[in-house]
Formats: sequence, C-alpha cells, structure tokens
Amino acid sequence: MNLRRFFLTVGFSGLSPKAPGTVGSFVSLIIGLFLLEFLHVSTLFLLALLITVIAIKQIDIYENETQTHDNSEIVIDELAGMWIALSICGINSSNIIIMASLAFIFFRIFDIWKPSIIGKIDRDVKGGLGVMGDDVVAGIAAGIATAGTYQLIEKFIL
Repeated sequence: MNLRRFFLTVGFSGLSPKAPGTVGSFVSLIIGLFLLEFLHVSTLFLLALLITVIAIKQIDIYENETQTHDNSEIVIDELAGMWIALSICGINSSNIIIMASLAFIFFRIFDIWKPSIIGKIDRDVKGGLGVMGDDVVAGIAAGIATAGTYQLIEKFIL
C-alpha cells in the first residue's frame, strides 16, 4: 500500500492540506521539466501514457481498498495531464519559461473548470479510467491552448 500511495500521490505531494491538485500539478511540472533536460518530448509523452495505463489499475485497487472514488490525494492524474500538455505544446530551450507557465495555467484551468468532454468523462466514467481520463483530455486541451497562445504572443508581442 505504501508504494502504491507514493505513486498515486506523486511522492506524497497529493497529501498537501491545501490545493493538493495544484501542488501535485506543480511537482509534476518540475519533474517533467527535469526529465526534458535528458529526454526527447516524445519520450515524455510516451512516459505519460505508460503511467496512465499503470495508474488506471492502481487507482482501481486503491479505490477498492479504501472504498473511495477520486480521492483528492490522488494526483498521478495531474502528472499525466501536465506531461501531456508539456509534450504537445512545442516547448524548447528558448521558450521554456513561458511555455511551462502557460501549460501549467491552462492545465489547471481545464482540470478545475472541466469544460465539454472533460466534465463528461469526470461525471460518467468510473474507476481509474475516469480519474485518469479527464486529466489526459485536459492535458491535450492545455497543450493545444498553450501552443496557440504562444503563437499569438510571438506574433503580436515578441
């Protein structure tokens, strides 16, 4: 249970007494940026997908053991969403600060607001697939929004 909890809470960051989703997203952003120093973006994307598949099963086991659903301490879904956003936004060494900031902001907006299909997944899909699914889609939306916003900033400001 302790290793599972460490994994699902992203190194216990999900145990933060205030805003565990935001804390987990920020820790995931830092880990993702660190990994991007050594890995290609496509590798980070594939790692996010692998973690998603593993997390779905681990969340199902955790929820069965604790008799809870989508416990706020589980933030591995934030890690997957954050890494997907970073992977598809077009981040590189010359734009890392602005892209990482935008990806974080957009991911949190989509994860909290849950527009469209993100909210439908959150409401209607049960178990680990539902917990992970809405954040994966929020990560895709955040990555696209980040890329588009950066294009506008580059065109009109930079």
